[in-house]
Amino acid sequence: MSTSRRDFVRMSALAAVGAPLIRPLGSVPSIAHRATPTTSRQEKKLGFALVGLGSLSTNQIAPALQKTKHCRLAGIVTGTPAKAQKWKAQYGIPDRSIYNYDTMGRMADNADIDVVYVVTPNALHARDTIKAAKAGKHVLCEKPMEVSTARCQEMVAAVKGAGRQLAIGYRCRFEPHHLEMLRVAKAKEFGDVRLIESSFGFSIGDPTQWRLNRALAGGGPLMDVGIYSLQSAEMIAGQYPIAVSAMTTKTDPVKFKDVEESMTFELKFANGISASCTTTYKVNGFNRTTAYADRGTFGLTPAFNYDGIKGWRSDQTALEAPEVDQFATEMDDFADCIINNRPTSVPGEMGLRDVRTLMALYEAARTGRTVELV
Repeated sequence: MSTSRRDFVRMSALAAVGAPLIRPLGSVPSIAHRATPTTSRQEKKLGFALVGLGSLSTNQIAPALQKTKHCRLAGIVTGTPAKAQKWKAQYGIPDRSIYNYDTMGRMADNADIDVVYVVTPNALHARDTIKAAKAGKHVLCEKPMEVSTARCQEMVAAVKGAGRQLAIGYRCRFEPHHLEMLRVAKAKEFGDVRLIESSFGFSIGDPTQWRLNRALAGGGPLMDVGIYSLQSAEMIAGQYPIAVSAMTTKTDPVKFKDVEESMTFELKFANGISASCTTTYKVNGFNRTTAYADRGTFGLTPAFNYDGIKGWRSDQTALEAPEVDQFATEMDDFADCIINNRPTSVPGEMGLRDVRTLMALYEAARTGRTVELV
């Protein structure tokens, strides 16, 4: 799944700037971004089934589904019967649309479900995506796509073989403040961007949670929240990185026995832009992205919250954008892709390329060497 520099295309931002270049499914995706869905041929609501009913599904995704234009909560998959009963009562989900992880295959006979949204731990994404594809469903999978490139490739192949679409849950690619930052960069309002700084992290709590278990998480904060900084840098640079370096730190070897506690990493892009990033599970307060250009700077602080994102510019001009429910916007865009038969701007191939970069960062941290991505 190598990517040459010719595969990199310049980014597009808000719809007013113009339609983005979209490559066919199966090719390496553009970093270009569609800001808003097209007008649907019909006011159809696609049925979404949520796989995994943890905090993200409970507090963000299910409530967001109630705000969407083209989606509805049509089914659930859980290994906890008590959760199934609670969701059934709260959302009126019929018994025929309630599954456990062993019965997902029965979705093939359920016409009410069009899309499966995979929200399980990272190392289970391939398992659940492949089951959904075999049942003939489109798949929206939370980031990171998986914990290895091999598993990502299996996911892409399974969904493509089923004639369905696979999208990765990169919510910030649909968030208006990030799109406005993209527009400023593309328009070169401060000249060419030369350097990007981005950081995201927090002080993690419960030491027994799956995010600190390498077998389920695939790594520490890099896999969880560091990927946001990687994506932010890629969006602004308009390319995937061609070389990376990294260093990890660990002050609590007991709590972080399986995964890194913190990582700083550098990204180099073919157009000369470089990015310096930090991710951590140790302390709070890391939540920003800044672009340094020839004639000024602009950025987001905080950058990656579910709400309350704030933009700024060094020329004192406001970097403003409307606040949206990022999950609702993300799901409506994917539904529009399916309804109007257009490829998603966040396909599995993009998720695969990012997991490849994440693995290269771990290799760079382990060896102390710069790792090239060709």
